[in-house]
Amino acid sequence: MSKDVDDRKSTSDVVYFLEGNIVSWLLQKLKVVALSSREEEYIAAATVVFQGVCLGRLLGDLTGKERVVHNVDDKSTISLWKNPVRHDRRTNIDTRYQYLRECVKESKIDVNYICTDDQLADILTKSLERQKFTEMRRRIGVQAVK
Repeated sequence: MSKDVDDRKSTSDVVYFLEGNIVSWLLQKLKVVALSSREEEYIAAATVVFQGVCLGRLLGDLTGKERVVHNVDDKSTISLWKNPVRHDRRTNIDTRYQYLRECVKESKIDVNYICTDDQLADILTKSLERQKFTEMRRRIGVQAVK
């Protein structure tokens, strides 16, 4: 996730795979300014989860398996999604972003922790060293055209 230095709004990113192949990706500037990194991660995830649920429904129609897995590199954000009661001091997150919690609660999506080094969507927003960029590009299946 990166921030616009002028308006301080972050950019969310997601890459969806099916059987190891990219089926969709999204890079989107958030519509609001987050007051903390936890809130920023939460809002970014809520922004992309709707697309994931829609893809899950399509996948369900095609294969009978509807659940989508979201790999997230922030443990406190995952904890907030799965167990909101534990966070008495959480930031005041707008009601429209509570859809994410409902999706987790109703098992429409699975949320897994993934190490930041393995977060493939980072290729969309982060400035990576050449070697890291080349490795990420290879892992998402993008090849140089010759």
